[in-house]
Amino acid sequence: MADNRMTRAEREAFLADLHVGVLAIPGDGAPLTAPIWYDYEPGGDIWVLTGPESRKGRLLKKGLPVTLVAQREDLPYAYVSVEGTVTEIAPQGEGDTLHMATRYLGEALGRDYAQANAAGESVRVTIRPDRWLTVDYGKSG
Repeated sequence: MADNRMTRAEREAFLADLHVGVLAIPGDGAPLTAPIWYDYEPGGDIWVLTGPESRKGRLLKKGLPVTLVAQREDLPYAYVSVEGTVTEIAPQGEGDTLHMATRYLGEALGRDYAQANAAGESVRVTIRPDRWLTVDYGKSG
């Protein structure tokens, strides 16, 4: 049986690539799972933006364990699941919305999105990766 796990460099590069993540947050009962834009640079922390009064925003707390999953939906399938800890929740920084929007939408649409959402208040949630689970079925041969 082939070893389908990713190396550290592979998993970090995969997570840094463009994927819509699914964030799982413990709740009262079943965890909340929600698609989310995120940013990550190899060796660093993951960060997301969310409204402080959204369900995600109300559930997220410093010290809370969460899980983020990113996947490749085309063959060969692959995914990275990161169990992490929320280390910081702070008001969004200037340029955070523009950065995230251009990451996902490109320069022109990202700028339009950021301008249209300039009045919205978001918080920047930082997540420290603690444990990784990875699979790359492309390694199966």
